[in-house]
Amino acid sequence: MEPIDISNIRLNNQQIVNSKFEKAKDLVGWMGVMQAQDYAMSKWALGTRLSGSTDLSVEEAIDKGEIIRTHLLRPTWHLASCDDIYWLLELSSPQIKSNMRPRLKELELSEAVLSKSNAIIEKALAGHHHLTREEIASLLNDAGIATNDNRLSHILVYAEMEGIVCSGATKGKKQTYALLPERVQQTKKFTKEESLAKLAQTYFSSHGPATLQDFIWWSGLPIKDARAALEMVKSGLMSETIDSDTFYFLQHVPMPKGNTPSLYLLPAFDEFLISYKNRTASLLLENHKKTISNNGIFYPIIVLNGKVAGLWKRTIKKESVIIETDLFQSENRGIDELFHEKLEAFGSFLNKKAEYKPQIV
Repeated sequence: MEPIDISNIRLNNQQIVNSKFEKAKDLVGWMGVMQAQDYAMSKWALGTRLSGSTDLSVEEAIDKGEIIRTHLLRPTWHLASCDDIYWLLELSSPQIKSNMRPRLKELELSEAVLSKSNAIIEKALAGHHHLTREEIASLLNDAGIATNDNRLSHILVYAEMEGIVCSGATKGKKQTYALLPERVQQTKKFTKEESLAKLAQTYFSSHGPATLQDFIWWSGLPIKDARAALEMVKSGLMSETIDSDTFYFLQHVPMPKGNTPSLYLLPAFDEFLISYKNRTASLLLENHKKTISNNGIFYPIIVLNGKVAGLWKRTIKKESVIIETDLFQSENRGIDELFHEKLEAFGSFLNKKAEYKPQIV
């Protein structure tokens, strides 16, 4: 198995190629979670993996609570299936809350303040009320709880970790918070060991080939727990060692066939790149700084024949979307015809006419 094989198998397992899913909720369940701090781009992350889907249909799944947007794993914003939210939260929250403690202390967010904040938020949201960040901030301020200096973000993340709040329905163009127990009914509970095994099986099935270090990075788990999780599922996975790195992946994974050119427009923070500690199978080291900023921003990428070959950006107008591209190598600049199908797909996803500008100025 060569590095390019790793990249192409990942395209398949991540459902970018030959997706087997029709519903957004089922796709997210297969992936485990999908990073989502850029909300608009996270919807396209689903759209590029779901044939015939639209921005509206993905947003409807989120508004209905079939998909939950909340902080999980590392932690950052993620999309998760409503079927998985409770066990993922129970597995993630202890480590996340532990990591939050120093910053909570700096912000003078004591247990008493957080408890009072939670009570105010819970009362305000009860009865299926969905409120924006600004509306919640106003309520907290009225109760004498300051929300400046990043305090509000930490109050809300802590409320998420307590299983109190999660994403609500979109209000206008703004995201809202709702009560998690009102959005999703908890059914089956898992032990920690069951959750660890489930997370590892999900990751290596949907993101493999991947290494233990990749899984540690993606999951945010303590190293001991991540190792234990892999051990629980290792017997059901194939493995191959390349240059001292052992990659694990599903048995009977279909190998890419032929040399047919392929091109994909993947969103910012897409799982194809961000979910691995070592990204060299898909991204040349010389292009790393062009693709990922110093402060960890993952730009929208053009994937050509399994490799990150450039960047793209979109400008949304009333009735159209303008796509501009920036390819890393001059020999890649004669492939305009490969963009048209993907451009049309992106335009259809947004229900807008797609216009193409070959090179970012």
